[in-house]
Amino acid sequence: MREEFEALLATVREEEKDVVDAWLTEARLTDTGARRAAETEARDILSQLRQALENGGDPSRLDTAAWAPLREVLGDLSKTRAAKGQSAADTSMFLLALKKPLFSSLQRRLAANPEAMATSLWSLSTTVDKLAQHTVGIYQQAREEIIRRQQEELLELSTPVVKLWDGVLAVPMIGVLDSSRTQMVMEALLQKIVETGSELAIIDITGVPTVDTLVAQHLLKTVTAIRLMGADCIISGIRPQIAQTIVHLGIDLQGVRTKATLADALALALQQTGWRVSRDK
Repeated sequence: MREEFEALLATVREEEKDVVDAWLTEARLTDTGARRAAETEARDILSQLRQALENGGDPSRLDTAAWAPLREVLGDLSKTRAAKGQSAADTSMFLLALKKPLFSSLQRRLAANPEAMATSLWSLSTTVDKLAQHTVGIYQQAREEIIRRQQEELLELSTPVVKLWDGVLAVPMIGVLDSSRTQMVMEALLQKIVETGSELAIIDITGVPTVDTLVAQHLLKTVTAIRLMGADCIISGIRPQIAQTIVHLGIDLQGVRTKATLADALALALQQTGWRVSRDK
């Protein structure tokens, strides 16, 4: 082990409790529950730091195998805090709060050797900075994964495939229609057609704010896929503004039946599938 880390190893071996207490105080954790949870995290981090140093880990190379257990602990810390909605700054500042208690210990241990003290303090500072930076990277990955999962869940919720009648399905579209969303709608709708044996599907775009060339292409691709499955399709929700836009853009919807409202589309679907609904007088 490099000489500048010998004093650090001695500190985490012999002063763990004092370092943890000073660390939590420096992190300004006053809530009892938060302090208790942070104390467990702090002890785990110090334990893995001690083991890494005992195994000869070089703090300038935190990507080596000796530091793998500590990286894992820090990764779990970042993911847990990301799931709780805490910020990357909070997680990073918690790690950086470790500097002061370790600095104080090294200053006491190396007071008679100023040159060794300066080297040890600098090495310690860069090591803790790297650990904090590692938590930020893991935190960002965790948040991106949470956001991606939430987006997928929202897409599924915003594009439900519902059975309106025997043999008739409907997909109410709400919001912007892009490539990824169209693909999800297409897959869900085609799967539902297979499961239910439906003959007709209604795509309702009442909740789609605008229709441009790209949106129209997405709709036409979906209609084509539905027809390839042996079913037919009606597009409802064609408002006057959307009708004018489609005409101005020169979009060809020939062969695709359209209706102004979902009710009109359902009436047409029932008629086509041989159903007749009458009011009981």
